[in-house]
Amino acid sequence: MTPAALADTIRAQAAAHQGRFIAALAGPPGAGKSTLAEAVVAALGHSARVVPMDGFHYDDAILIARGQRARKGAPETFDVAGYRHLLTRLRAEDEVAIPVFDRSLELSRGSADLVTADHRILVTEGNYLLLNETPWTGLGEFFDLTVMIDVPESELDRRLLDRWDFYGKTPAQARAWIDGNDMPNIRRVTQSSRPADITVRWG
Repeated sequence: MTPAALADTIRAQAAAHQGRFIAALAGPPGAGKSTLAEAVVAALGHSARVVPMDGFHYDDAILIARGQRARKGAPETFDVAGYRHLLTRLRAEDEVAIPVFDRSLELSRGSADLVTADHRILVTEGNYLLLNETPWTGLGEFFDLTVMIDVPESELDRRLLDRWDFYGKTPAQARAWIDGNDMPNIRRVTQSSRPADITVRWG
Protein backbone atom coordinates (compact mmCIF):
# COMPACT_ATOMS: atom_id res chain seq x y z
CA MET A 1 0.00 0.00 0.00
CA THR A 2 1.39 3.40 -1.00
CA PRO A 3 1.37 6.42 1.33
CA ALA A 4 -1.31 7.98 -0.88
CA ALA A 5 -3.52 4.89 -0.63
CA LEU A 6 -3.09 4.74 3.14
CA ALA A 7 -3.91 8.45 3.34
CA ASP A 8 -7.09 7.83 1.33
CA THR A 9 -8.13 5.09 3.76
CA ILE A 10 -7.48 7.32 6.76
CA ARG A 11 -9.30 10.26 5.17
CA ALA A 12 -12.36 8.14 4.39
CA GLN A 13 -12.59 6.78 7.93
CA ALA A 14 -11.91 10.17 9.51
CA ALA A 15 -14.75 11.76 7.53
CA ALA A 16 -17.29 9.81 9.54
CA HIS A 17 -15.54 10.33 12.88
CA GLN A 18 -16.43 12.83 15.59
CA GLY A 19 -13.47 14.82 16.96
CA ARG A 20 -9.84 14.08 16.18
CA PHE A 21 -9.03 10.89 14.31
CA ILE A 22 -5.92 9.09 15.56
CA ALA A 23 -4.20 6.51 13.36
CA ALA A 24 -1.48 4.44 15.03
CA LEU A 25 1.45 3.38 12.86
CA ALA A 26 3.55 0.64 14.47
CA GLY A 27 6.54 -1.37 13.33
CA PRO A 28 9.95 -2.64 14.44
CA PRO A 29 13.12 -0.53 14.54
CA GLY A 30 14.24 0.27 11.00
CA ALA A 31 10.81 -0.30 9.44
CA GLY A 32 10.52 3.28 8.21
CA LYS A 33 7.72 4.43 10.49
CA SER A 34 8.75 8.08 10.59
CA THR A 35 9.25 8.28 6.83
CA LEU A 36 5.92 6.62 6.08
CA ALA A 37 4.08 8.73 8.67
CA GLU A 38 5.48 11.93 7.15
CA ALA A 39 4.53 10.80 3.63
CA VAL A 40 0.98 9.94 4.72
CA VAL A 41 0.57 13.29 6.49
CA ALA A 42 1.90 15.10 3.42
CA ALA A 43 -0.74 13.32 1.34
CA LEU A 44 -3.47 14.18 3.86
CA GLY A 45 -2.64 17.88 3.83
CA HIS A 46 -2.70 20.70 6.37
CA SER A 47 -5.35 19.14 8.63
CA ALA A 48 -3.01 16.24 9.54
CA ARG A 49 0.23 15.95 11.47
CA VAL A 50 2.61 13.36 12.90
CA VAL A 51 2.79 12.71 16.66
CA PRO A 52 5.89 10.58 17.39
CA MET A 53 6.01 8.24 20.39
CA ASP A 54 9.81 8.60 20.53
CA GLY A 55 9.51 11.84 22.49
CA PHE A 56 8.82 9.66 25.52
CA HIS A 57 12.24 8.03 25.68
CA TYR A 58 13.56 8.16 29.22
CA ASP A 59 16.65 10.36 29.45
CA ASP A 60 20.02 8.63 29.54
CA ALA A 61 20.54 9.77 33.15
CA ILE A 62 17.48 7.78 34.20
CA LEU A 63 18.48 4.75 32.13
CA ILE A 64 22.00 4.77 33.58
CA ALA A 65 20.62 4.98 37.12
CA ARG A 66 18.34 2.01 36.35
CA GLY A 67 21.04 0.00 34.60
CA GLN A 68 19.09 0.14 31.32
CA ARG A 69 21.29 2.32 29.09
CA ALA A 70 22.40 -0.68 27.01
CA ARG A 71 18.73 -1.43 26.27
CA LYS A 72 17.68 2.08 25.25
CA GLY A 73 14.73 1.73 22.89
CA ALA A 74 13.30 -1.37 24.60
CA PRO A 75 9.66 -1.11 25.78
CA GLU A 76 10.77 -0.59 29.39
CA THR A 77 12.77 2.52 28.49
CA PHE A 78 9.75 4.65 27.55
CA ASP A 79 7.43 6.76 29.70
CA VAL A 80 4.27 4.95 28.61
CA ALA A 81 2.11 6.76 31.17
CA GLY A 82 3.32 10.09 29.82
CA TYR A 83 2.46 9.05 26.26
CA ARG A 84 -0.97 7.89 27.38
CA HIS A 85 -1.54 11.24 29.07
CA LEU A 86 -0.62 12.99 25.82
CA LEU A 87 -3.18 10.89 23.91
CA THR A 88 -5.79 11.80 26.53
CA ARG A 89 -5.04 15.49 26.04
CA LEU A 90 -5.11 15.16 22.25
CA ARG A 91 -8.65 13.80 22.53
CA ALA A 92 -9.83 16.64 24.76
CA GLU A 93 -7.81 19.78 23.94
CA ASP A 94 -7.43 21.82 20.77
CA GLU A 95 -3.82 22.88 21.34
CA VAL A 96 -1.28 20.50 22.84
CA ALA A 97 2.52 20.77 23.00
CA ILE A 98 4.32 17.53 22.22
CA PRO A 99 7.86 16.29 22.91
CA VAL A 100 10.23 15.34 20.08
CA PHE A 101 13.19 12.96 20.23
CA ASP A 102 16.40 14.42 18.79
CA ARG A 103 18.44 11.44 17.60
CA SER A 104 21.54 13.55 16.95
CA LEU A 105 21.56 14.51 20.64
CA GLU A 106 20.04 11.22 21.88
CA LEU A 107 17.50 13.02 24.04
CA SER A 108 13.90 14.20 24.07
CA ARG A 109 13.04 17.89 23.81
CA GLY A 110 9.88 18.67 25.76
CA SER A 111 7.19 20.91 24.23
CA ALA A 112 9.24 21.00 21.03
CA ASP A 113 6.26 20.98 18.66
CA LEU A 114 2.58 21.86 18.68
CA VAL A 115 -0.67 20.18 17.70
CA THR A 116 -3.23 22.89 16.98
CA ALA A 117 -6.98 23.05 16.50
CA ASP A 118 -6.43 22.74 12.74
CA HIS A 119 -4.98 19.27 13.11
CA ARG A 120 -7.99 16.95 12.98
CA ILE A 121 -6.14 13.83 11.81
CA LEU A 122 -3.14 12.60 13.79
CA VAL A 123 -0.74 9.87 12.73
CA THR A 124 1.11 8.68 15.81
CA GLU A 125 4.03 6.34 15.19
CA GLY A 126 6.17 4.11 17.37
CA ASN A 127 7.55 0.62 17.77
CA TYR A 128 5.30 -0.63 20.54
CA LEU A 129 1.88 0.89 19.90
CA LEU A 130 0.39 -2.58 19.39
CA LEU A 131 2.56 -4.47 21.86
CA ASN A 132 0.44 -7.05 23.67
CA GLU A 133 2.01 -6.32 27.06
CA THR A 134 0.99 -4.17 30.00
CA PRO A 135 1.00 -1.13 30.07
CA TRP A 136 1.10 -0.85 26.27
CA THR A 137 -2.23 -2.65 25.84
CA GLY A 138 -3.95 0.29 27.54
CA LEU A 139 -3.18 2.54 24.58
CA GLY A 140 -5.52 0.74 22.21
CA GLU A 141 -8.60 2.66 23.28
CA PHE A 142 -7.14 5.87 21.78
CA PHE A 143 -6.54 4.52 18.28
CA ASP A 144 -9.23 4.77 15.61
CA LEU A 145 -7.15 2.85 13.06
CA THR A 146 -4.04 0.69 13.52
CA VAL A 147 -1.37 -0.01 10.94
CA MET A 148 1.62 -2.37 11.17
CA ILE A 149 4.63 -2.11 8.86
CA ASP A 150 5.96 -5.50 7.78
CA VAL A 151 9.62 -5.59 6.68
CA PRO A 152 11.85 -8.71 6.44
CA GLU A 153 14.34 -9.02 9.28
CA SER A 154 17.29 -9.07 6.89
CA GLU A 155 16.21 -5.72 5.44
CA LEU A 156 15.76 -4.23 8.91
CA ASP A 157 19.29 -5.34 9.76
CA ARG A 158 20.66 -3.66 6.62
CA ARG A 159 18.84 -0.40 7.32
CA LEU A 160 20.00 -0.32 10.93
CA LEU A 161 23.63 -0.81 9.89
CA ASP A 162 23.20 2.22 7.62
CA ARG A 163 21.52 4.21 10.39
CA TRP A 164 24.25 3.64 12.95
CA ASP A 165 26.95 4.33 10.38
CA PHE A 166 25.26 7.69 9.73
CA TYR A 167 25.28 8.47 13.45
CA GLY A 168 28.96 7.69 13.80
CA LYS A 169 29.18 4.12 15.11
CA THR A 170 31.97 1.94 13.75
CA PRO A 171 30.86 -1.26 11.95
CA ALA A 172 31.78 -3.27 15.05
CA GLN A 173 29.88 -0.93 17.37
CA ALA A 174 26.85 -0.99 15.07
CA ARG A 175 26.90 -4.78 14.88
CA ALA A 176 27.11 -5.10 18.65
CA TRP A 177 24.27 -2.60 19.21
CA ILE A 178 21.99 -4.27 16.67
CA ASP A 179 22.63 -7.78 17.96
CA GLY A 180 22.37 -6.81 21.64
CA ASN A 181 19.54 -4.27 21.48
CA ASP A 182 17.84 -3.59 18.16
CA MET A 183 17.26 -7.20 17.15
CA PRO A 184 15.66 -8.22 20.48
CA ASN A 185 13.39 -5.18 20.12
CA ILE A 186 12.55 -6.11 16.52
CA ARG A 187 11.54 -9.62 17.55
CA ARG A 188 9.50 -8.34 20.45
CA VAL A 189 7.49 -6.21 18.05
CA THR A 190 7.08 -8.89 15.39
CA GLN A 191 6.28 -11.71 17.81
CA SER A 192 4.31 -9.94 20.56
CA SER A 193 2.16 -7.31 18.86
CA ARG A 194 -1.60 -7.49 18.44
CA PRO A 195 -2.95 -7.74 14.87
CA ALA A 196 -3.39 -4.39 13.16
CA ASP A 197 -6.35 -3.26 11.09
CA ILE A 198 -3.98 -2.84 8.13
CA THR A 199 -0.57 -4.35 7.38
CA VAL A 200 1.67 -2.58 4.87
CA ARG A 201 5.02 -3.35 3.31
CA TRP A 202 7.10 -0.19 3.09
CA GLY A 203 10.46 0.50 1.51
